Amino acid sequence: MATVQVVKTNTRAEPYASLPPILSTLAAAKAAKGLTYDAIGKAMERDEVWVAAALLGQAKMTPEDLDNISQVLEVPTEALLAELGPHWYPQRGIGPAVPTDPVIYRLYEGVLVYGQAIKAIIHEKFGDGIMSMIDCTVNVDKVTVDNAERVRLTFDGKFLPYKRW
Repeated sequence: MATVQVVKTNTRAEPYASLPPILSTLAAAKAAKGLTYDAIGKAMERDEVWVAAALLGQAKMTPEDLDNISQVLEVPTEALLAELGPHWYPQRGIGPAVPTDPVIYRLYEGVLVYGQAIKAIIHEKFGDGIMSMIDCTVNVDKVTVDNAERVRLTFDGKFLPYKRW
């Protein structure tokens, strides 16, 4: 049986220093409880990728989400509302234009290498438009193929045709 690795996130280092400090509190509570994003997501009835994005300051939590995460991580709702309430919106896309983290860079590299091919196939199958990253779900799965562990990423986005006027 595979063990679950809990990754400690340092949300105070650049480029995270501009994020609300309560996100560091949430990261510390997650680590102290030994919870995975998946476990938190199940408790909140949210997907693990969305939960990770929210805890990294990349997704907007509703007051209900803040109440739920408060219960799961035992962080006072009032503190969460004070820093992440209705007045706060994420500045999405943390980091440099060309990422330096190896995992993120490899995803970037995938778009650099296969982006034009993916674009051509989207246009061939759907027409002139884009895949929404607003109306999109992302899944990360661990699969085994030929006795090797593999990462399976699925982006499921709505097709948005360009408007003609």
